[in-house]
Amino acid sequence: MEKRDDAPAAGSTYGSYLHLPTLLSCQHPLSDTHDEMLFIVIHQASELWMKLCLHELEAARTAIVDSRLDEAFKMMARVARIQAQLIQSWDVLATITPADYSAMRGALGSSSGFQSHQYRLLEFLMGNKNAAMIDVHRDTPDVQATLRAALVRPGLYDEALRAAARAGLPVPADRLDRDFSQPYVASAQVEDCWRAVYADPARYWDLYELAEKLVDLEYRFQLWRFGHLKTVERVIGFKRGTGGTAGVPYLAKVVEQVFFPELLTVRVAL
Repeated sequence: MEKRDDAPAAGSTYGSYLHLPTLLSCQHPLSDTHDEMLFIVIHQASELWMKLCLHELEAARTAIVDSRLDEAFKMMARVARIQAQLIQSWDVLATITPADYSAMRGALGSSSGFQSHQYRLLEFLMGNKNAAMIDVHRDTPDVQATLRAALVRPGLYDEALRAAARAGLPVPADRLDRDFSQPYVASAQVEDCWRAVYADPARYWDLYELAEKLVDLEYRFQLWRFGHLKTVERVIGFKRGTGGTAGVPYLAKVVEQVFFPELLTVRVAL
């Protein structure tokens, strides 16, 4: 690993290694309410966990491309544990009552989790491609450039299908080489490929394990989304979100989105 220019010298302390003075000086409540500190810390911690999710899943995608599936499994399993932390954080945030939130909501202005570019990068990596979401970041060209690059790259599922094709399964060519900036469209032929994997796990053990790791990612991602929905419903009811979204109705639609469709539908066919 290359040493950073700002890396602490040998013999550094816990605080200097983790840059704690900087990290712990990033919480600046804009109101005089007690609960705003909790609101800030939960969202900052979530962004750090998402940074780690991206670190692991991008490496997992590379490992799948290189046919190093065992390494990808370890990284994806780690993300599942991180997702558990993210899901549990909603329980802490939900201790903010409607009155508490109303008292500080004016200080939030138009800021919203909807504007998290790391969340959007995760969505793109998982395959939920939507170019319109990049417009949210029109005031930060560097972030827009990062999102545009992520939009056109194959997602985890795209690389999983390529891995299945390399194993000899008849994945349709139009699913292997397509416009990756567009949302993935389910295919009956792809479902047949996964059915072959689930029908003979011993023969296709790596692909079987890859499929289950993907299902686990989707399952936990949806629990995270659902936790967000129920927390917002509990704290603000059906008011509009601070970022201009419809709030609970918008989040309900998001929960319905599926990342890896054939891995769910194949369960009916087995």
